[in-house]
Amino acid sequence: MLRVRCLRGGSRGAEAAHLIGAMLGRSVAGWVQRTFQSTSSAAAAHQHAAEEDPIAEPVQQECPVCSYNEWDPLEEVIVGRAENAHVPPFSVEVKANTYEKYWPFYEKHGGQSFPANHLKKAVAEIEEMCSILRHEGVVVRRPEPIDWSVEYKTPDFTSTGMYAAMPRDILMVVGNEIIEAPMAWRARFFEYRAYRPLIKEYFRKGAKWTTAPKPTMADDLYDQDYPIRTVEDRHKLAAQGKFVTTEYEPCFDAADFIRAGRDLFVQRSQVTNYMGIEWMRRHLGPDYKVHIISFKDPNPMHIDATFNIIGPGLVLSNPDRPCRQIDMFKKAGWTVVKPPTPLIPDDHPLWMSSKWLSMNVLMLDEKRVMVDANEDTIHKMFESLGIKTIKVNIRHANSLGGGFHCWTTDVRRRGTLQSYFH
Repeated sequence: MLRVRCLRGGSRGAEAAHLIGAMLGRSVAGWVQRTFQSTSSAAAAHQHAAEEDPIAEPVQQECPVCSYNEWDPLEEVIVGRAENAHVPPFSVEVKANTYEKYWPFYEKHGGQSFPANHLKKAVAEIEEMCSILRHEGVVVRRPEPIDWSVEYKTPDFTSTGMYAAMPRDILMVVGNEIIEAPMAWRARFFEYRAYRPLIKEYFRKGAKWTTAPKPTMADDLYDQDYPIRTVEDRHKLAAQGKFVTTEYEPCFDAADFIRAGRDLFVQRSQVTNYMGIEWMRRHLGPDYKVHIISFKDPNPMHIDATFNIIGPGLVLSNPDRPCRQIDMFKKAGWTVVKPPTPLIPDDHPLWMSSKWLSMNVLMLDEKRVMVDANEDTIHKMFESLGIKTIKVNIRHANSLGGGFHCWTTDVRRRGTLQSYFH
């Protein structure tokens, strides 16, 4: 190997540079000669084939990925899968994000499939949802089916998988960029694998693709002594800014962000820490502003059943979890709508969420919304806003932890980058 030092100063430097140039010239000339000799015969052999099969110039095409907000006309969407969904092992981060009434369920079924009959109904509901989306003119894409029962081990933990049901949790589209979130549950460490074939396809067609730093999910990422005995404990801890995830390394779920053009709003939650938020802020700046907002919520995890932006200057704000910064939206001229109390029965299992999935809606455009067929009162609310409701029943799918917004990631909406928050 030829080692070269940078030489400066006077005639000696010039002489040295001349010598080095000559040595490099001889080395390159020799390499070119040897390479030419070894490849000339191969080139001749392939010449005839190359003439018959010329290489075509790349064809410029419109990027298939483009979305700036939650309400522009929806053209293409990823819808999750309930197939093979497994209950996550009952680890500290899962316990901190679930309600005490369901802890026995996790202790009994952790690492196993969700109840088969319930899962079968959820699969059928999501298939119907996909059919209705197609009927409304939306292209529907799906993640790959994967066996989530397989146990995996890293240097820091052992776990089984969970599902690929909620693409909103792991994928965020900002403009023509797909961002893979790092996640914070160990059971979701390899969830990205179900979406990689789709993401690679979009990348090959021109989309940007970014994977946020993958956390180790070592024990230090979690407060192993996080006190979660009562709802009152959680309220106090959340008010103090204390969560089960620490600031050991960046982590976030994409569903803790919600988009409004040049402004994105995010909450610090049980699965999204300040390091994760800061990573997003630096990554997206200066074209976008990331605003941290907070709520009176004992168990913050994913913003879209608490604060769901459904149009330019129009937001659904959960009355049970008031936003502490709501005045800044009102001063900006936004309309803040409080959705009605959900109608879902108390005996319906919601293993991974609250009843407020009723406001976790998907906007097909500013005047059409996909909403739970059973929630009559929210239908009337949307009608009063001049928005047509596309009614779909996904009550069994709700049990897996999400509504329409959670079960989807919009890939392409027809619109441009604008500012809606001043």
